[in-house]
Amino acid sequence: MKKTAAQLVQEARLRIENLTVDQVAFELESGNALLVDIRDSDERSAGAIPDSVSASRGMLEFYADPTSPFHKKEFVPSKRIILHCGSGGRSALAVVTLQEMGYTNVAHLDGGYKAWQAAGKPVVK
Repeated sequence: MKKTAAQLVQEARLRIENLTVDQVAFELESGNALLVDIRDSDERSAGAIPDSVSASRGMLEFYADPTSPFHKKEFVPSKRIILHCGSGGRSALAVVTLQEMGYTNVAHLDGGYKAWQAAGKPVVK
């Protein structure tokens, strides 16, 4: 094996914008960002960040591609998009992927849903 998953995540985090819980909360309050939850549906059913859009990691590229029949209109390459997963690994990798697809203003919640929840931020069940 040339690289481990942990190495790929570490490399991704060096290339992307990593946001704290407070930074994400501020951006959401300003109304200028779309928060995308890339966790699977079973993870999301246990709780989610209010107003986040569900786009599982397995379908993210298809939802983000305007030429795909699965494209979600919320995905606009120039729009501010913040991704999150459970703890920040998948979302870091996903930010790199969206950048490769032409998304220019994308970041992720470092620490993911776990960090959001630990900080006492609102969640919905």
